[in-house]
Amino acid sequence: MTMTDEELLRYSRHILLDEIGDEGQARLKAAHVLVVGAGGLGSPVTLFLGAAGVGRLTLADHDAVDLTNLQRQIAHDQAAVGENKARSAARRVAAINPEVDVHALEQRLDGAELDAAVAAADVVLDCTDNFATRQAINAACVRHARPLVAGAAIRFDAQISVYDPRDPASPCYACVFPPDEVPEETRCAVMGVFAPLVGIIGSMQAAEALKLLLGIGPSLAGRLQMLDARGMRWSELRIGRQPGCPVCGKRHAD
Repeated sequence: MTMTDEELLRYSRHILLDEIGDEGQARLKAAHVLVVGAGGLGSPVTLFLGAAGVGRLTLADHDAVDLTNLQRQIAHDQAAVGENKARSAARRVAAINPEVDVHALEQRLDGAELDAAVAAADVVLDCTDNFATRQAINAACVRHARPLVAGAAIRFDAQISVYDPRDPASPCYACVFPPDEVPEETRCAVMGVFAPLVGIIGSMQAAEALKLLLGIGPSLAGRLQMLDARGMRWSELRIGRQPGCPVCGKRHAD
């Protein structure tokens, strides 16, 4: 995919990198990324992917911007209060980079619609805060062999990993967080969240997505990174695929 002179100038700092260059930037232009959730994590994810030149972004969120979101959800501003989050974030991306084709899905993705959205994407980013939704996204990614970049943040604690069903050794989300072990719901509205924390994790999610699209590795597949922002201490847990996993076990057994 060729680029215009304006695009070559816009992305010149990427093109200067040996790992990206003209070919890598053209690969980003041809890519399609699905971002589910346009809130705290989805804000930096969306802005960085759009600014970096991912050619097509699909943003899905059923929720509306609330005043309490503005403490951390940097894709939205005061004027967006009451507006759908996916639409608000799409407008911000278009203002930063009008070359990006941005689609806002103003709905909760599930069932056949989630399945179709995942199948159409090259990489999927889970920026939600709901366990059932995370499990549904993961199952769709396993069905369609799409790499999933998942992040989470609450209070001062956060985590991030990549689940890549294209790699037989990589676990899926359900291998690490079994669907039948429903955790106690921890929502920002009840527990609170340190504002920069979602920026840190969301930026890392964007970086992992770009690396997957560009073939720059290794990714975080098989590694769960956890951050305690009180002392800015990182820890890493090696995670493996579970042969008996109810989601990906049968796929890799075939």
